[in-house]
Amino acid sequence: MKLVIEPVDCIRTRNLNLWYGNFQALKNINLTIRQGQIAALIGPSGCGKTTLLRCFNRINERYGYVKTTGEIKILGQDIYAPKVSLIELRKAVGMVFQRPNPMPISIYENVIFGLRIHTQRGRLRNTELDDVVEKALREVNLWNDLKDRLHTQATRLQLAEQQKLCIARLLPLKPEVILMDEPCSALDTEATLAVEELMLALAGRYTIIVVTHNMAQARRVSQECGFMLMGEMIEYDRTGNVFLTPRDSRTADYVEGRYG
Repeated sequence: MKLVIEPVDCIRTRNLNLWYGNFQALKNINLTIRQGQIAALIGPSGCGKTTLLRCFNRINERYGYVKTTGEIKILGQDIYAPKVSLIELRKAVGMVFQRPNPMPISIYENVIFGLRIHTQRGRLRNTELDDVVEKALREVNLWNDLKDRLHTQATRLQLAEQQKLCIARLLPLKPEVILMDEPCSALDTEATLAVEELMLALAGRYTIIVVTHNMAQARRVSQECGFMLMGEMIEYDRTGNVFLTPRDSRTADYVEGRYG
């Protein structure tokens, strides 16, 4: 008999609310995302997808007028507990943005940038850094293409390569979760396919949460999917169920293109 091991919970929210000043952007979000899955968040513009994504590394708190209530646990740890370090949280929960944002330094230095920041000077030898760079670039399928160009400026890369490099930049910090906010919105069809293939390759080793307006993309890459509307999580389920047998008529209206 083959033993089947079910994924454990990675992220759990309970009664999560968020306000930007007097505007309530998230309303009683109750959500469980399993470890090692790709979870997609879909819904019309302004529904709260990106706000929810940014709760998972507490990046919303850069804005002084944000108020959050409720609970978020990542691998059992309450990320709002007083002793939680934001630096350590953001090492564990990395983020990729809409447009590729490599720094105007070499490919090599981009990959190890975070590691240099979080490691005491002199603790890492050059040979160790070389190994880190090779491993990260291999994980994102860039090593063979870039191994002879490591000291060229990263901003000279094609957009798809830049976005993959931004993902590679996270990996030396050994994240548990990778957040992706519309990671293909600036890419053409071929580059989008390349990033999607990378997401599928990384799934299992990392929990990936992707915000997307592209419902076909959500169906292609995600195992779990949440539909949001006006700050509420209307439905969260296996992706096939959300698209083929949604429980809520509002979900059905959205995925079938009747609005949004």
